[in-house]
Formats: sequence, C-alpha cells, structure tokens
Amino acid sequence: MTIALFSDSYLPTKSGVVTVVLQLRNQLIKQGHRVLLITVETTQEYSTDDPDIYRVRSMPLGLGTDQFIAVPLLPRLLRYMKENHVDLIHCHTEFGVARASLYCARKLKIPAICTTHTMWTDFYKYYLPMGQLISPKLIIKYLKSFYGKFNSLIGVSTKARNFFKQKNILPNMPSVIIPNAIDESKFQQKHLTVEERQKFRTKYGIAEDDVLFLFIGRIGEEKRVLELLGICKRIVSKNEHCKVMFVGNGPAYSEMTELSEKEIYEGKIIFTGFVEWAMVHNFYESADIFITASLSEMHSMTVLEAELSSLPLIVRQDESYLDSIVNGENGYTCATDEEMEKRALELASDKEKRKAFGKKSFEISNQFSIENHIKRTLFVYNEVIKAYPKKINDEDVMKRMAEYLASESAKKYI
Repeated sequence: MTIALFSDSYLPTKSGVVTVVLQLRNQLIKQGHRVLLITVETTQEYSTDDPDIYRVRSMPLGLGTDQFIAVPLLPRLLRYMKENHVDLIHCHTEFGVARASLYCARKLKIPAICTTHTMWTDFYKYYLPMGQLISPKLIIKYLKSFYGKFNSLIGVSTKARNFFKQKNILPNMPSVIIPNAIDESKFQQKHLTVEERQKFRTKYGIAEDDVLFLFIGRIGEEKRVLELLGICKRIVSKNEHCKVMFVGNGPAYSEMTELSEKEIYEGKIIFTGFVEWAMVHNFYESADIFITASLSEMHSMTVLEAELSSLPLIVRQDESYLDSIVNGENGYTCATDEEMEKRALELASDKEKRKAFGKKSFEISNQFSIENHIKRTLFVYNEVIKAYPKKINDEDVMKRMAEYLASESAKKYI
C-alpha cells in the first residue's frame, strides 16, 4: 500500500517523534510499502533528493527550540497526494502539517489515523507561543476538535490511551495501543569496547570508580529538569564518587548551567549541549544509571534507549512507565523527588544491584523491538482501511492484534 506520514518534526531536528517517524518509514519501506513523508521545510544545510519526502513551506517556531511551523499550500499538496495514489494517512503531529493531513483525507476520501505522542496539557505552556496565558480548557477543547476528526488514534502507552478515553475528552474515539520501539540495528551499530568506554569517560573527567548518572533529552521545564538538577546536586554532594551528565539542549539550558556553576567547576555535573543522534549510544554505554524526573512523557524513547543499553533506571512514578520499568527489578519508580534521591544513593553504592537491574532492563527492551512495532502498526492500518468509512471497534482490534502477535503467521512475518 501507499502510506503518507505527516510530521511537523523531521531531520535535522532530533526528538523522540523524529526517531519514531524515521524508524517507521524505514521499516514500512523494508516491508515493500511505499511511504511518502509530508514534513516541514527546515534549513538549507539539510536537503535530500528523496522524491517521496515532500517539504511544505515553514517558519521557525523560536522559543529556544529547533522546531518549525508549517504553512502548507493545500492545493499543491493535495495534487501531490492524488498523483501518488495514497491509501492511508498516518499523522504524527497536531499543528500545521496535521491540519493538512485531515484536509487531504477528506478530499481524497481515505482514512486518516493519528499517533498521540505528546501530553499537551503538561507541555503546552512551555512550547506554544504565549502558552502561559492559554487556559487548559482551551487546550482540551482543541484536542477534542482535532483528534475527533480521525478514523482512529494510536496511543503509545496505556497513559496515552486513558487520557483520551476520559469522559470529558473523547471516550468513544477508537484508540489502540502501539508502544514506541527501538530499532537496535540503527541505534547501536557498534558497541564500545572496555577500552573505548573508559577513554570516553576519561574525556569527560569520569573516573573508573565513579558512578555516572545520565539524563538525555530536551533541557526544558516540561521535563522537570530544574527539579532533577536539585536532586542531582544533593546526590553529588552526599557521595563524592557520583557524577551526573545532562546530554541535550533546550530553553532551560542556560539557567541549568548557571545554577550548577560550582558543580561544573568541581567536575561533578557535566553539560554536553546538543549531541548528534548517531553518537548518543556512546553516552548510554558509558553511563551507570539513567535518571529522569519527567512526568510529561507519553512513552519515553530515552527510557527505551537506556534499557536497550542495559542501564538501571530511576524515574518519578508515572503511568507512562508501566510497561517499561518494573519497580525493584530494573529500576525504581519513585513517588517523590526525595525518594529519587534516596534510591539514587542506594543504587550508587550497590554495584551488584546495578548489574542485575541492567540485565533486566535489556530483557524488557526486547518487548519493544521494531519488528513487533511494525506488525502492530500494519495490523491497525489494515483494520482501519477495511472498516472505512466507518470506525473500528478498538477493543476488538486490540484483542485480535494480541492473538495475531502470538500466532505462527506473525512470527514468520518478518
């Protein structure tokens, strides 16, 4: 079939959504499908000759981000979609490109589905222009109006599905759960040797007997990075062998570094700034514990990457981690920031427990293979197309999808 993916985020921007879209497109093509990508026009430095990537005119969002706002020419885009005989639209955004996806679906009379990647009620104040002045009720109203026009939603976690199933949002909207996944072959093409790992740590002043806590992601307030910094400053003050590394950039970066001047000078807290995605696995493999205090995730890609890298995890208790972190087995889900600090110090002093937790993390990561993700996605695509113009029965589809994944036919599929 021919599938059109719509996203307001794509290369050279780095984000969880970009990773998901990249992986999905590559795997669908690998399965013999044609995949068009409708996305924003970014910098002139990044270009591609791929005729199946259609970039609409855009402008920088600003606000300390590397995101762009799409302003698509709808008649031209519709003509492109018609010429390429698209069977289904899969949207990964809520803004300019998203509106264009619904327009094209309506005009072409084809189904459109949308994956809900972002908990906008937690995120919008930090991301939207003048977000602090917008009422949460207006955000809910927009989400209901926008998402209600699709044939089905895809939730990346139980948290994502439950959010939209709330009585005051879209309780009757079909929504199936397809967890995010990691393409191991792309993420870790080459593992670090023991010598390479030590050399990498030495470069950042990390001694062999130091315990390195790692945060990777957007340095933005919606990730509770300021609260995490407070936790980390207490950790490094109480255990001289603990170090913390923040990998990434974002609007809170300057404030974070200013608040950490003493710890940066002492080599206890390290900020790397932006890092190319191809190099990110080096940081995971060189760390000892992954830590995040974020409560705004739908299904964290960095948590999955950390698990694939055999890292124990310390996180704040949140529904988004239900299927990826088993408390006391591969990490700790903590009810408070104070508990995070306590568990961090405990884990830092117990090498054997870190090793056991890391082993369990890797086992759990196998549940989120890219192969299973594609099987689930194609199953939903086919169900939505068969039901169109009616909507699917999501409970029935999820039940049959689980049966299919356990069947011999699914095992032979990829």
